[in-house]
Amino acid sequence: MNHSEAIERYRALFLSHLEGKQTTKEPKNLYEPIEYILGLGGKRMRPVLTLMTTELFGGDWEMALDAALAIEVFHNFSLVHDDIMDDAPLRRGNTTVHEKWDVNTGILSGDAMLINAYQYLESYPPKIFKQLISLFSKTAIEVCEGQQYDVDFETRDDVTIPEYLKMIEYKTAVLVATAMKMGAIIAGANSKDTHAIYDFGRNLGIAFQLQDDYLDAFGDPKTFGKQVGGDIMENKKTFLYLKALEFAPKEEREGLQHLYSIQPSDAKTKVDNVKVIFQESGAVAAAKSEIETYTQKAFDTLKNLDIPKKNRELLKQFGENLMRRTV
Repeated sequence: MNHSEAIERYRALFLSHLEGKQTTKEPKNLYEPIEYILGLGGKRMRPVLTLMTTELFGGDWEMALDAALAIEVFHNFSLVHDDIMDDAPLRRGNTTVHEKWDVNTGILSGDAMLINAYQYLESYPPKIFKQLISLFSKTAIEVCEGQQYDVDFETRDDVTIPEYLKMIEYKTAVLVATAMKMGAIIAGANSKDTHAIYDFGRNLGIAFQLQDDYLDAFGDPKTFGKQVGGDIMENKKTFLYLKALEFAPKEEREGLQHLYSIQPSDAKTKVDNVKVIFQESGAVAAAKSEIETYTQKAFDTLKNLDIPKKNRELLKQFGENLMRRTV
């Protein structure tokens, strides 16, 4: 089975498990928004990784279904609350929960999702449950820390690249890493391997987010799922922006800072002007090289894994496909 067939298989298995768990209970205004957000699709990358990792370490994917569900429900909970904080009207092209219902519903349904995520882990035997729950809680608090850094950065003019990398590690990468480590734990892998697969996921997650920053500015509008230039319009201090400030000559730097302080009626001109500075300053080249560095770091951790060579190859293929994406 090739890599993309494997991904599709895991996705289908996960979705049927998700559907099997969903029954709208009372009160409807608590549970309908949960069903709604979980039904909006998305790539289901994290739960797929949990199932895939379990099998690659010689475990049974069925054992991993509840952990995969915990990961996916937690991920979607964080999106519901992030969307409230960002006052976002759309998520995956659909109305966000707090817009479709209201902010209070979004807060409470999100809270219930976080609690549900923990409940799904209760099906595991005590020894595995203890490992999963410790990892899950550590990750959950890091995601909150990452979100706070992100919020803080909006009003700060002195954000450094190391701080930015820490923010995306906590906000995005640790959950990818945890999805994989949970699979390894469920399969009974040793601690050296569970650490290594965590590092693989973490480094790949950072590369993935850096690539997202790049595609947000330079992606193809036809294939990129979000509005191209969205980060620039929102004055988000992404890796490209921080590198451009570091590299650009004084005049361009001041020009960039000015562009990031205004909300012009003609957003396209602003986006185009910023992209020119990103290119000419060398920020784009730096971003591409950073993406390559983290992807390579991820692949280096695979060498030490005590699993069959073909399984290592599948993980490498997964990483390569992820980093070749245009969406």
